[in-house]
Amino acid sequence: MHPPDSDGFGPRISEDEAEDLLRCICFKTGPPRVVGVEVEWLIHDRRRPAAPVDAERLRAAYDDVRALSLTSALTFEPGGQLELSSAPASSLMECVDSTAADLRAVRAALAASDLAPAGYGIDPWQSPRRMLHDPRYDAMERHLDRAGPAGRTMMCTSASVQVSLDAGEEEPGPLGHARRWQLSHLLGAVLLAAFANSPARRGRFTGWRSTRQAVWAAIDPVRALAPAPWAEPRSAWAAHALDAPVMCVRHARGPWDSPAGMTFRQWLRSGVPRPPTREDLDYHLTTLFPPVRPRGHLELRMLDAQPGDDGWMIPVAVTTALFDDPEAAERVYRAVKPLAEYAGSLPAPVNPLWVSAARRGLADPAVHAAAVTAFDAALGALERIGATPALVAAVAAFNERYVLPGRCPGDDLTLPPAVKEPVL
Repeated sequence: MHPPDSDGFGPRISEDEAEDLLRCICFKTGPPRVVGVEVEWLIHDRRRPAAPVDAERLRAAYDDVRALSLTSALTFEPGGQLELSSAPASSLMECVDSTAADLRAVRAALAASDLAPAGYGIDPWQSPRRMLHDPRYDAMERHLDRAGPAGRTMMCTSASVQVSLDAGEEEPGPLGHARRWQLSHLLGAVLLAAFANSPARRGRFTGWRSTRQAVWAAIDPVRALAPAPWAEPRSAWAAHALDAPVMCVRHARGPWDSPAGMTFRQWLRSGVPRPPTREDLDYHLTTLFPPVRPRGHLELRMLDAQPGDDGWMIPVAVTTALFDDPEAAERVYRAVKPLAEYAGSLPAPVNPLWVSAARRGLADPAVHAAAVTAFDAALGALERIGATPALVAAVAAFNERYVLPGRCPGDDLTLPPAVKEPVL
């Protein structure tokens, strides 16, 4: 029996127990059959999208949103972003339809306050302004400030579409978990480029198609990185998680600690400032922000928020088709496998493949060629996985407008000519 800690967070765990837990809980294998999505939105004034929204006005509108009966989980991010997290769905269309219904209700509630959700990966106009103050975000801000200003930009002005899929089968093959893990770190760069939608910040173009990805890569030297590339997934992730810095040590009373430079492994060994518990390990995992995060399933976190009311559906459909349809998964894996040499030995998102995808989007020839194949494979698979004709048509239209000519949604953003000089 381990003695309980003095702060009410449960019994202490050992380093061996933590490593065993990470191996067991982060890659739960089985035939892919569940899909989920998190859609995050910036909230803008409907008539003056570049104007800041008063915090009290936003809080009042969110009271109306909280009163809605939603299927999705509703959360608010530090800068006032609104996020809907779907319940796990047994099919693509179940996921899309339930989330779309919740979004319609949210839009109607916001419209009563003359506000609207805005789909940008980074707010093109606003500077970071934190509206939520609680121990988690206070500790997060203190921790990330040590690496520079990118943390506050990420916390307060970024938004995304995150697709969650099953980790995959234990056996090798196109749906095996090791294959899907490798695919997520190669195809992920292609999807990042195709859906890049954050070319501007603070009213100026930055020189990046996905400024959001550039910002996330800069928040912390370790926290935003993938594990060592091409290693066995369970061992690589367990080592990465234990050797990542602790963002905060929670306390039942008073402010949380933000220890500088202490990894979770060091905390396990020292037991200072208090013994770590299973609950602390679970919490630590929520403070790691790699482009693909294993949490029993795979969270694909590299996609910018998309323009339009229904633009978010397209990356959900494409990603699900390419991972869960065996024929499409095999075809796209062959298309992206040569990108491993381009990526080299550095982890995502700081290797050459990911940096070019974020900076150049589909203007990168190798990424563009892979994207053309990926979307063709997805279009062939969507009907097989039950997509409606309307959703297939939307993906086809996106392919024609952006992928084939080597463009991305961010290329459509216009700003006044006087502020078009590059700045990040």
